[in-house]
Amino acid sequence: MPTYKFEAMDTTGGEVKDSVEATNEEEAQQKIRQMGYFVTRLTEVAGKKEKKKGKGQKKGKKNKVFTIGGVNTKMLCTFTRQFSTLQDAGLPVLRSLKILEGQMKPGTLKNALIDVVDDVESGSTLSEAFAKHPKCFDKLYVNMVKAGEAGGALEVILKRLAEFKEKAQSLARRIKGAMIYPCVVIFVAVAILSFIMIFIIPKFEKIFEDFKMKLPWLTGALIETSRWFVKYWYVLPLFPIVVWLTLKLIRLNKTGNYVLDRIKLAVPVAGNIIEKTVVARTTRTLGTLISSGVPILEALSICRETSMNAVFEAMYQKVYESIREGETIAQPMKESRLVDDMVVNMIDVGEETGDLDSMLYKVADVYDEEVDVLVEALISLLEPIMIVVLGFIVGTIVIALFLPLLALLEGLSGNKM
Repeated sequence: MPTYKFEAMDTTGGEVKDSVEATNEEEAQQKIRQMGYFVTRLTEVAGKKEKKKGKGQKKGKKNKVFTIGGVNTKMLCTFTRQFSTLQDAGLPVLRSLKILEGQMKPGTLKNALIDVVDDVESGSTLSEAFAKHPKCFDKLYVNMVKAGEAGGALEVILKRLAEFKEKAQSLARRIKGAMIYPCVVIFVAVAILSFIMIFIIPKFEKIFEDFKMKLPWLTGALIETSRWFVKYWYVLPLFPIVVWLTLKLIRLNKTGNYVLDRIKLAVPVAGNIIEKTVVARTTRTLGTLISSGVPILEALSICRETSMNAVFEAMYQKVYESIREGETIAQPMKESRLVDDMVVNMIDVGEETGDLDSMLYKVADVYDEEVDVLVEALISLLEPIMIVVLGFIVGTIVIALFLPLLALLEGLSGNKM
């Protein structure tokens, strides 16, 4: 009969490590519950059956598919929520992972879970197994799971992590969704203007040449622009690529990266959205880590990495140094002048009352709502700006084309007189 090693909690919350003989995992789990323990981890001891499993593991690895890039955010959110639900129902970690891996579509996350199942079966902790796949499970994810394992409350931590991931995804989806309309309008406008420059204006140029007309400076400038478009049309699709590559090269330099992020924050309206989005994300991250039992210095280090903005990274570095020296979080935040006084005061109150995680959650919720309002304001502002700019461009083209025609009509009228 196979032997199962288990880790469990007794009625007082203490950790128990022992082994039990059973025909399968379900029977082993039932026997452990009858002892009055709550199972947190169950692993079959190495033996003949495990060797068979080893063959199965090799077979599982053959089922991996070739993938490029990281994990889909929506898929990771779904996995975390389902994993949380299975743990809350009392299923062993290994069985939960096998269930989720089996029902998952081929991809980066499934490949990672195949390895995670193998590692956990081999005796690794869940956090250690997750840490081997940074493309799927970042430092935030791994540290929260580690804290959950240490505190014997993995199902609670996974539920909290699922809520965090879902809110972060919701915020990113709202911002991306709001930017679709202006991006589509700009793309269509560029396409139409390019068509006019390349195909329509050359026909007018031929008409003007046939009549040997003296063209106004505006019409001449428009025709020269059209010739440039016809000759160098390939520059249009290359332009955004060149800009993107240039920015990438600038970001390789630490100073250049900081300057670019500072410029982004200085852009009217858009900069305010970026600032509040970063504050919402980082405060929610910090609050989630602190409430999960992750040490404050480790939490700040992870928070700094998730800011994805060099200016805020510098601020959180100062906060990190302040905490390491026994000072507060609020003071370096206040000195940075990157966050509102409301945020500083709420964090200050949270530190004084010992309720920092709740205050950080409240800050994140408030800023999420403000981001929604600012995004709507940006869209409302972009619509009239785009209309005015496009109207000006089209109006200029029409005037430039009709000025010679008006001169021609006046000449013809004078000849008839």
